[in-house]
Amino acid sequence: MRVERVLLKDYTTLGVGGPAELWTVETREELKRATEAPYRVLGNGSNLLVLDEGVPERVIRLAGEFQTYDLKGWVGAGTLLPLLVQEAARAGLSGLEGLLGIPAQVGGAVKMNAGTRFGEMADALEAVEVFHDGAFHVYCPEELGFGYRKSHLPPGGIVTRVRLKLKERPKEEILRRMAEVDRARKGQPKRKSAGCAFKNPPGQSAGRLIDERGLKGLRVGDAMISLEHGNFIVNEGGAKATDVLSLIEQIREKALQERGIRLETEVQILGEPGGFHD
Repeated sequence: MRVERVLLKDYTTLGVGGPAELWTVETREELKRATEAPYRVLGNGSNLLVLDEGVPERVIRLAGEFQTYDLKGWVGAGTLLPLLVQEAARAGLSGLEGLLGIPAQVGGAVKMNAGTRFGEMADALEAVEVFHDGAFHVYCPEELGFGYRKSHLPPGGIVTRVRLKLKERPKEEILRRMAEVDRARKGQPKRKSAGCAFKNPPGQSAGRLIDERGLKGLRVGDAMISLEHGNFIVNEGGAKATDVLSLIEQIREKALQERGIRLETEVQILGEPGGFHD
């Protein structure tokens, strides 16, 4: 187990975030020790906005045995989802194609039920192991209340590993499906971002709604609403969390005033204003 003080901007895809005490755990026993005090869990740092003040709790990151995987057995929650998508395709196993391009670890993808219009993480799950209340528990997906970009894990629960529901299929079919998913994602920005800022309102596209409000290119500090896709806020270099939050509020106000739509953030906000002090 490694414990160190870090700036979380170096551990998020948006490149924003203040200080925290990072606990990198490699075994189940280490995880038990790391959770003896208040904690938060960090995956691959996607879909995450960490406040500039940092995080007062321990921040746990899964490594070691939590990054091992067997596509026909247990898959560690610290495994990168893009790696699994490619490995499954090479093995002729279908079920993950719709998750192509999602830069998450498995645990985070389960917690948020990450997905695209081609499929969600819950669709590919056979069983989920969750650590909570000092022990490891196995659940079937139906017990975890999966919905659009959400799950209902037990309070304080940490996804530790999963079993995937994959089917053998000709590699050519799998690769065709992946190419279709990849084409649909071509309009997404390549700059640093946390992914989609908002959930799609029922029957609508958040990106299209933002585009129609004329908000693409709106900038606060080094945070900007992407010119390529309205539902992405990108970091142009030195963005602060306060810059990103300002853009989020401006978008929400505009959508509410002009369309009567209350946009719900998809990006998770981590930390408390003034919550971390040296």
